[in-house]
Amino acid sequence: MKFVSLEYGQKYIIQHVDPSETGVQRLMTLGLVEGAEIELASSALGGDPIEIRVFGIAISLRREQADHFVFRPVQ
Repeated sequence: MKFVSLEYGQKYIIQHVDPSETGVQRLMTLGLVEGAEIELASSALGGDPIEIRVFGIAISLRREQADHFVFRPVQ
């Protein structure tokens, strides 16, 4: 499941990360790695950047960075 289909307030597991972009690699050091549980918290006006919560920390990222992640819903 790609970022565009995520819903606010729902929890997801990061299923796959494409680390080809340096900015994505930096996000991985903050905990955005395969198997991590995230929640889509909010977004700025216009939808970019977005804010997600991971391990109790709010992280903002651009949508183009979010497209490097594949998610699945928490069951």
